Amino acid sequence: MATTFEHESERLPLNAFAEKAYLDYAMYVILDRALPHVGDGLKPVQRRIVYAMSELGLSAASKPKKAARTVGDVIGKFHPHGDSACYEAMVIMAQPFTYRYPLVDGQGNWGTADDPKSFAAMRYTESRLTAYAATLLAELGQGTVDWQPNFDGTLDEPATLPARLPNVLLNGGTGIAVGMATDIPPHNLREVAAATTHLLEHPEADLDALMAHLPAPDFPTGAEIITPAAEIRQLYATGNGQIKVRATYIVENGEVVIDALPYQTSGAKVLEQIAGQMAAKKLPMVSDLRDESDHENPTRLVIVPRSNRVDVEAMMAHLFATTGLEKNVRANLNVIGLDGAPKVKNLRDLLTEWLTYRTATVRRRLEHRLDQVVDRLHILEGLLVAYLNIDEVIRLIRTEDDPKPVMMETFGITDVQADAILNLRLRHLMKLEEFKIRGEQEELEAERQDLEATLGSDKRLKALIADEIAADAEKYGDDRRSRLVERTQAKALSEADLLPSEPITVVLSREGWIRAAKGHDVDVGGLNYRTGDGYLASARGRSNDMLIALDSTGRSYSLAAHRLPSARGQGEPLTGSLNPADGASFVGVALGAESLVCVLASSAGNGFATTLADMASKQKAGKATLSPGKSAAAMAPSTVDAEAAELCVVTSSGHLLCLALDELPRLSKGKGNKLVALKAGETLVAIQALAEQATLVVHSGKRHMTLKSAERDAYRGPRASRGRQLPRGFTSVQALGVD
Repeated sequence: MATTFEHESERLPLNAFAEKAYLDYAMYVILDRALPHVGDGLKPVQRRIVYAMSELGLSAASKPKKAARTVGDVIGKFHPHGDSACYEAMVIMAQPFTYRYPLVDGQGNWGTADDPKSFAAMRYTESRLTAYAATLLAELGQGTVDWQPNFDGTLDEPATLPARLPNVLLNGGTGIAVGMATDIPPHNLREVAAATTHLLEHPEADLDALMAHLPAPDFPTGAEIITPAAEIRQLYATGNGQIKVRATYIVENGEVVIDALPYQTSGAKVLEQIAGQMAAKKLPMVSDLRDESDHENPTRLVIVPRSNRVDVEAMMAHLFATTGLEKNVRANLNVIGLDGAPKVKNLRDLLTEWLTYRTATVRRRLEHRLDQVVDRLHILEGLLVAYLNIDEVIRLIRTEDDPKPVMMETFGITDVQADAILNLRLRHLMKLEEFKIRGEQEELEAERQDLEATLGSDKRLKALIADEIAADAEKYGDDRRSRLVERTQAKALSEADLLPSEPITVVLSREGWIRAAKGHDVDVGGLNYRTGDGYLASARGRSNDMLIALDSTGRSYSLAAHRLPSARGQGEPLTGSLNPADGASFVGVALGAESLVCVLASSAGNGFATTLADMASKQKAGKATLSPGKSAAAMAPSTVDAEAAELCVVTSSGHLLCLALDELPRLSKGKGNKLVALKAGETLVAIQALAEQATLVVHSGKRHMTLKSAERDAYRGPRASRGRQLPRGFTSVQALGVD
C-alpha cells in the first residue's frame, strides 16, 4: 500500500528570496560581527573574549593561562566561529601599538608594530586581562546589564558589558560590514573623561566646549597630529573625516633619528621605501639607513645624510610626502546605538548616548544594591526577633514536628525570616550576635537611605557618576602621546632638486646631436664630431637646471640635462627623443633656472624676452613659442641673468645695434617687436644678451674683435633703429659671444 506525503511549501520569486536572504545576512554582519556597541565599545567577539576570560578567573592579578584555553571557551560556549579569527581578535586587544588601552595582557609573541600578524600560535602564548579591563567587568554581577542565551541556549551571556568609561572612544576600532564600515580612532582617557564629565554637568554644552577638553584623537604610537583644528572640528561635527599623522624625529650627531611613527605604520616598510628611492638614485642626499629599534626604543630608525650640507628639513619633507612617515588615518564614527541601529554619530551625540547608557547602568546597580540591602534588613529583623526570644525558638524547634509555620504564627515573621532563623548555626546563638545584628542594621539602614536619596535625585546621581569617572581617570589615565602640531604641507622634492648639482656644458652640433661635458672649461670646438658634422651651439649651467632646445620653426622643447650622454662620445640625436616638424632643424639650447631670462629672435628682425619656464614643454612635439614668420627662421636663444643687461644684434650687412633689454616686451609666446631696422634683403644673423659691463666678442670667419662696455657706446641706440656699421673685415659676422 503506497503512502503519499504532502509537503507544505512556500513559493517566492527569486528576487524577493535573494533580497530577504541578503538583508538578513547584512543585518547579522552589522549587528553581530563588525560594528561596536556605543555602551561598551566592543564587538560581539571582543565582548565574549573578555567575558570568557573573566569567567576563567584571568584577572590582572591572576596567573596567565594558555590563549588556546580562552579561545576554546569562547568558541565552544559563546562564539561558534573559526578559532583563528577569534584568536586574531584577541591578539589585537593585546597589542599596545594597536589598542590605546589594551584589554588583554599577553605573554609571548603577540606580534610587532612592523608585522602585527607575526604573532605565535595560541598554543604557545599565554594571557590574562589587564587592570583596565576591570572598567568593563567590575559591575557585571550587580544587575547592571541584560543577559541573553548563548547560541545553543545552555548558558547566558551579557548583551553588553557595564563600561565605567567610554571605551568606544578610548580604544576605537575598525570594521567592515555590508554596505558600511567603521573607523574610530583611539583617544586619551583623561581627555575623554574630562569631556564626558563636562557634558554630564552641562548638558547644553556645544561641540567647541567639548573639544576644549578633547581636542583630537591620541594614538598609541605617538607621532604628531598635524591636521588643522578646523578639520578636526569638522570630523567631530559630522562623524566623518581624516586625521593626518606625521612621524617625529630628532637630529643626533648629524644623523636623523625617527622616534615615533604614524598609527599602524611599519618601520620596516618605511625603511624599504626609503631604500627603494636610494636604489633608484632618487635620494642622493642619503648615504645610509639603520634600524636601531629594540625593547627600550621600540622605534628608532636612523637616516644618515650624505654630508652636513644637506638640508634636513627639506629632506624630511620629501620623505613625509613620498613614504609612510606621514599618513592619513580615516575616521568614521559608526556605532550601534542604544536603539540597536547602526549610525554615524558626531562627538556630542556619541558622548550623550554613552552617558544615557552609563546613567541607566548606575541606576540599575544602585537599585540592585538597594534590593539586596532591603532584603538583608528584612532578614536581620527576623534574626533579631529570634535572639530576643531565643528560648522559645529553641523550644519550638525541639518540640514541633514542623516548627516553621508555628514560628511564623507565634512571632509574626515571614517565610524568608523563618528560613533564616532555622538556618542559623549553633555557634551563632551567642549574646554578642545581638550587638552585631544591631550594628549591621544601622549600617545597612544608613546605606539604604543614601541609596534612596541618590536614586531620587538626578543631581546626586550625576555627581556619583562624575566622581566614578574622575576616579577611573586618575587610576588608569596617562599623558597624551600624539602631539598636536601645526605643520606646513609636506612637499616632495622635484627630480631636479634631488639631482646632484654639478657644472656642465651642453653642446649641440649642426646635425642636432647633443651631449653634456662636465665643467665649464670645455673646448667645444675641439670635441670629436661625426663626419660632416660640427659645432653649432652650447650652454653652460648645472646638471639640475632646466634645459630648453629651440628649432628653426620657433618650437621649444624641454630636456633633462642630467640624462644627456657624456661628451666623451659624439652624443645622441635630439630626434631620438623629440619630434620636430618636418624640415625643422635645431638652432640652439638654453640652460639655467626656470626664472632665467631668455631672448628669442627671428631672422626677420623681430624678438621678445621670456623665461625658460615659459618655454618648457612636456610634449615631444614641443610648443610653439616664437613665430618667426614666412621665409624666416628662429635664431639661437640667448640668456642673461643680470639685472642691468642689454641686447646686441647684428645684421647680414654688418650693422651692430646694442639696446637696453628693458625695451623688449615680456611674452610667453608670439612674434615679438622689431629689434633692428632692416633693409630689403637684409636679415638678422646673430643676437647676444649680456650684462652691461660684460665684453662682447664679434666673430667673423677666423677673425674676432672685442667690444667693452665703453666701446659699445657708439653702437647703442633705441629699439628698431639702424645701429652702426662694424669695421671693415666684419661685414660678414657669423656669431656674437661674451668674454
